[in-house]
Amino acid sequence: MQQIKSLNKIPNDWDYELRKNGISFNLFEPINKLLSFQQAGKEIYPALQDIYKAFKLCSFSNTKVVIFGQDPYHQPGLANGLAFAVNKGNKIPSSLKNIYKEIQDDIGDCIHSSGNLEQWAAQGVLLLNSSLTVNKSEAGSHKNIGWNILVDSVIDLLNIKGGVIFLLWGRDAQEKEKLIDKNVNHILKSSHPSPLSSYRGFFGCKHFSLTNELLIKNKKQPILW
Repeated sequence: MQQIKSLNKIPNDWDYELRKNGISFNLFEPINKLLSFQQAGKEIYPALQDIYKAFKLCSFSNTKVVIFGQDPYHQPGLANGLAFAVNKGNKIPSSLKNIYKEIQDDIGDCIHSSGNLEQWAAQGVLLLNSSLTVNKSEAGSHKNIGWNILVDSVIDLLNIKGGVIFLLWGRDAQEKEKLIDKNVNHILKSSHPSPLSSYRGFFGCKHFSLTNELLIKNKKQPILW
């Protein structure tokens, strides 16, 4: 339980920047919910030390691109705190396979294909699930415990930063569009990369080359996908 209580601060420069800019974010509610789930014997994914991994590996100051996921994977051994990612050595999930396929088709080469996506995060890609946690085998179980308040506050902070490219794949991610300041940021939209919807617009969206074109245009280092 002590580990859960240690989640009251967002790592890297995120906590400082949120507070400095007067943006309210309530971690009390989701942390208390996690405590109650733990006390009820629920197994929570990802591991507690990985819940804020997206923020830990991609600082506010370095964030250039945001990719939203939904739930962490609710099957054992998969969720690692980065949207769409799994640890190296795990079977690549279907949605991530389709992401890799689009990268290959779009730019002709997929440099980082181990599944863990840490190399993307290190280059300034914030891989943020809209719900940071989930109960084992219970998809959507933490959707309404309060993580959305933190995620929305992060968008408010990135609006102040400006110049961020948001990749909105699928309906859930596109619900965040109304919070994004389009006057200072860029939005690229398509269907979700899951096998059920990838052929409705994700394949052929060319978001990876378009992202790099926008970065170069704004004198920023392109992403090595």
